Amino acid sequence: MAGVPRRWWGEALRRSGLAALLCALHVQAACQDVTVTQELLKEGFHRDLLVKVELGAVGEDVGGCAVAARTRLPPGIYVDPYELASLQQHNLTKAVLIPDVIDVEAPEYLATDLLVLLHMEPDPRCSRCFRAALPVHGRYHRPAEESEDALVVLKSPEVLICCCDNRLSAECWKPAEVEAPCSGKNVGPCRWYSVTHKPAYEESILHVPVGLRQHSSLVCVVTLLATVLCSGLILAAVCKYGHFSPVTCSE
Repeated sequence: MAGVPRRWWGEALRRSGLAALLCALHVQAACQDVTVTQELLKEGFHRDLLVKVELGAVGEDVGGCAVAARTRLPPGIYVDPYELASLQQHNLTKAVLIPDVIDVEAPEYLATDLLVLLHMEPDPRCSRCFRAALPVHGRYHRPAEESEDALVVLKSPEVLICCCDNRLSAECWKPAEVEAPCSGKNVGPCRWYSVTHKPAYEESILHVPVGLRQHSSLVCVVTLLATVLCSGLILAAVCKYGHFSPVTCSE
């Protein structure tokens, strides 16, 4: 009879441990239900970066919170701050650039990474889904040895939410350090959170056309000849149709 309680306690402990494990696996599966996709629209140097986020089961906790995507753009691609300001004035998009001063004329080998915090809007076609688009532009690259394309790899964004209460699940969300302020409609303090279990990320690749190094001499010669020819035509037109004294420009 003395062995019966011991076996009972062992069975109870085993069942409680199994239940805790199943609960942890369920929570982890729910937290990993976040899907992030990004797509480069259009062709050429000027594209639109479309980001989509599906929160899945964890979306039940984020009602009333602002959703954003934080992505780091490599030197081969940039956002025009003047174009972005115009879009934001018309409420077409909302984003924060870090740094906010960008040299749009710099080539890829003289540029630096750009951190973008892109605020997302609810997708009416999908529950707990959000999306946002951002115009991006490719930079000029150095001439290549063989390939006529330079590859610019865009890593998948990080999902962030800005909430003004503490009702989020600690198993799925953790406080995050974000370079932009978090503000909401509520009076209470607001802060940023990120997903505890990172979703599976996919990289996007931008193909930027570049010249070939063996064509450098030909390009320089043609450019020089075109510059001399155009300068001569401009000078001839000025001398022919301009109003100058005979001392300044004579036949």
